[in-house]
Amino acid sequence: MEDLAYKIQADFIKALSHPVRLQIIEFLRKGEQNVGMIVKALGVQQSSLSRHLTILRESGILSARQQGLLIYYKIDDGEIFKVLKPVRAFLCKRLKKTEGALKSLEKA
Repeated sequence: MEDLAYKIQADFIKALSHPVRLQIIEFLRKGEQNVGMIVKALGVQQSSLSRHLTILRESGILSARQQGLLIYYKIDDGEIFKVLKPVRAFLCKRLKKTEGALKSLEKA
């Protein structure tokens, strides 16, 4: 049972592990958008975008609805931003440490 919990967590984190997927999530922060709008805003090919949207939908991060010929995507649960915020904070701390190390190398 514990192995399954780790697998579920790993799959969720894997869904976030691509720059385009993170861009999609940030773009959809402002609200529901159709595929064409996302393609235009992010500058990715529709076939590539469709793969990323499917992964995010299957992981429960996005939900979709169809209206006529258009498919609209939105963030399914805003809690995802609470997940991403500490990741950014962690990375900023690491960057500051790296900058500090590089500065000390310059002085040497």
